[in-house]
Amino acid sequence: MIVDPQSFRSLVSGQTVGFWPTVQRCGLWAASVPYRWGMGLRNRLFDLGWKHTVRVAAPVVSVGNLTLGGTGKTPCVEYVARFYREHDLQAAILSRGYQPSGASSSCNDEALVLEQNLPDVPHLQGADRVALAQVAIAELESEVLILDDGFQHRRLARDLDIVLLDATEPWGHGYHFPRGLLREGPASLHRAGVVVLTRCDQVSEDALAALRKEVQRYAPQAVLAESIHRPLAWLDADGQSVPLEQLQGRPLLAFCGLGNPDAFRRSLTALGLPPVAFRSFPDHHDYTRADVQDLHAWARQQPEGTVLVTTQKDLVKLRLMQLGGKPLWALRIGLHLEAGREAFDARLEQAVAAATADPLA
Repeated sequence: MIVDPQSFRSLVSGQTVGFWPTVQRCGLWAASVPYRWGMGLRNRLFDLGWKHTVRVAAPVVSVGNLTLGGTGKTPCVEYVARFYREHDLQAAILSRGYQPSGASSSCNDEALVLEQNLPDVPHLQGADRVALAQVAIAELESEVLILDDGFQHRRLARDLDIVLLDATEPWGHGYHFPRGLLREGPASLHRAGVVVLTRCDQVSEDALAALRKEVQRYAPQAVLAESIHRPLAWLDADGQSVPLEQLQGRPLLAFCGLGNPDAFRRSLTALGLPPVAFRSFPDHHDYTRADVQDLHAWARQQPEGTVLVTTQKDLVKLRLMQLGGKPLWALRIGLHLEAGREAFDARLEQAVAAATADPLA
């Protein structure tokens, strides 16, 4: 069984070579066939209207992706929520509420980050997002609903689908899970109203141009926006922030539990802070006491002046000011649209105007 996320990504990407990895990939491909067929059948039933959607009495905007984790969805959800709040609309976020087995918190990491960054936007979690939507409208008087990780959740009708593609690995290594990282194939982009390319600063212009053409082929109707995940500040466990320059010249130990840990490492390197050592945990990892003790020991082995850094998603679960006597900081990230922002914002306005007949001022 493959547990380590780095090992799994190396295997499905083909970076791990040899006889046994090839056998493993063949097995994973066989396991992916029923998943691919099942997802294709389910989408077809929705497309034909044989599986029904439920429309609620408020506009719904979905933010999702084609692949498993790592596209930077949470900053985009935050961007959309801020957009509607700035237009004086009461927004609510609805999510499935992924929770690792044995987790100690009632909220997952993404919910905790959004709660910290958007204290005035309620976040409802549960398996039945139609029921959540009805609660948000009836009890919270929500005027617009943001469906977090909603592209595959087709039961709740939406007025706009926003789909994120990580420019560093947009197509999940070309295979459906578990042979690759695809939840559904690229052809599903025909349902998208907006496609946002993320981490565009981490690929070459030639690769980005090729990706633009591919997206336009699959989703000619969609607005195409390009973004980067821009570091904003360092945060501690109390939510206090310091400027990015505060840690310049300090040796860093870095760790994270992300779907795409290499993206975090690249972000640190781009800041001029390549970590001297790096550890990764599975996506949405719930840190155990043993994990924390191991991190303490790891930090104590480092020289004085070393700083530990992680992601905001990890720090909101750890809630520690230091590890091994050394300060612990999280890198706060925001979505910055470098191209297509006006068209993206216009689609957000249109989604509400079409559903309510009251255009945004």
